[in-house]
Amino acid sequence: MPLNLPVEQLRLVMQFAQMAIEAQMVIGLRMAGMMGFMAQAPGEPFRMVAEKQAAASESLFAMASAAGKGASAERVMAAALRPYGKRTRANSRRLGRVKV
Repeated sequence: MPLNLPVEQLRLVMQFAQMAIEAQMVIGLRMAGMMGFMAQAPGEPFRMVAEKQAAASESLFAMASAAGKGASAERVMAAALRPYGKRTRANSRRLGRVKV
């Protein structure tokens, strides 16, 4: 049974899948840092909480903005995911760098 998703829905699924994979990587790296298996910046636990609050407010604003412009449900969801995806991508790169 093939999936016949419109392009907008397929993009949304791909955006969510990429963000989910990166988020799992970030969770694993942060847990390793908290357990002492790898070096971690002293303010990392605070940063972890603070950036979630910022991402949530950016996400709500982007979602309301897109909905206010009459965007499709897929575009509203994509706008809501974008701030989280931006942070998970940046955190995955930053935390995954080898510190010498």
